[in-house]
Amino acid sequence: MTVFSAADEEKRRGVRRMKLTAAGLLLFVAVVYGLAEWASHQGAGPWAGYVAAAAEAGMVGALADWFAVTALFRRPLGLPIPHTAIIPNKKDQLGVSLGEFVGENFLSEDVVRQRLRAVGIGTRLGSWLAEPEHADRVTAELATALRGALTVLRDSDVQAVVGEAITRRADAQEIAPGMGKMLEKIVADGGHRRAVDLVVARAYDWLVLHGDSVMDAVEGGAPGWTPRFVDKRIGERVYKELLRFCAEMRDMPSHPARGALDRFLGDFASDLQSDTDTRARVERLKGEVLGRGEVQDLIASAWTAVRSMIVAAAEDERSELRLRVRASLLTLGARMATEPKVQEKVDRWVEGAAVHVVTTYRKEITSLITDTVAGWDAEHTTRKIEAHIGRDLQFIRINGTVVGSLAGLLIYTVARALGA
Repeated sequence: MTVFSAADEEKRRGVRRMKLTAAGLLLFVAVVYGLAEWASHQGAGPWAGYVAAAAEAGMVGALADWFAVTALFRRPLGLPIPHTAIIPNKKDQLGVSLGEFVGENFLSEDVVRQRLRAVGIGTRLGSWLAEPEHADRVTAELATALRGALTVLRDSDVQAVVGEAITRRADAQEIAPGMGKMLEKIVADGGHRRAVDLVVARAYDWLVLHGDSVMDAVEGGAPGWTPRFVDKRIGERVYKELLRFCAEMRDMPSHPARGALDRFLGDFASDLQSDTDTRARVERLKGEVLGRGEVQDLIASAWTAVRSMIVAAAEDERSELRLRVRASLLTLGARMATEPKVQEKVDRWVEGAAVHVVTTYRKEITSLITDTVAGWDAEHTTRKIEAHIGRDLQFIRINGTVVGSLAGLLIYTVARALGA
């Protein structure tokens, strides 16, 4: 409201032209009145009285309507007449009234629900989304928004937030009981046995390939005073026993060592759930692990990797992410367009969201109107409003002149008829 655009200037020129037209009509009836009065005094006949009466009433109507129109924007002839210059003097009150009008008639719950229900957003949105080109457009827009959001976010900030969230969540949640329950279920279901089979098989294969290394290690650990051949025989014996032990564990599901391992895991699962010392040790170990710099670096690098993956998927039109989003949009659109329950659900959600916004923020919305109007310059606002509606208001002056003339003619005619 502080600058006149080219369109505003054109409207102001239109207002000036209409003002000249209305003023010209007033001047015309004034001249007609003068001529009619002159003719009447010259004995022109009864018709002069009729013309003079019509012209006189036309002048009165024109002047009255000129006063009314002018009083909206300024003081007529600069005179301090009460209740004039309404717009500049009552600008703030008009802003408040406009805000209240909008709040009561456009931002009420009933109006919002009625209008949204009449629109049928669920059906229309579903039909629109069901079109492949529209789904492609929405997918592209979502990808652009996602890339923009990830670009704006600073990696250091996100990494700090993610790291803090993970650490805080881990500190707040004791993990030992959960680990115990999980381990107990694994042992009960025999899920650990495949891992044991794999470890034992790998251990046996390693011993077969590195037999010399095992024997050398045993011989190297023998005392220096023992004979070399004794050390060698002991190394061979230890190696054969290890190889036999691994082979038996690998081939015998009922091997005593496997049973001992089952009992150990079962007892450990129970201790994780009920033993105070075991749970405390697990918590201390958890804190030490989370506090290590390597773990924090791993958390930070995980966000970087996820971010790069998401950005790459968003940029690639044929990526699995965009294809899945597109397919989901098409499916959602088809359901919204054909299934009344889905349409009703979407309509209720939209209505609820809109009602929540207008009822919660109605005062803020209407205050935007009130505060904006209050911030306008009174004189400039008056000129701008006059530029927009002044041309139509000049028709009031023209109509007042015409209607006044007709009314004056009618009254004069009735008066002469009654007088006759």
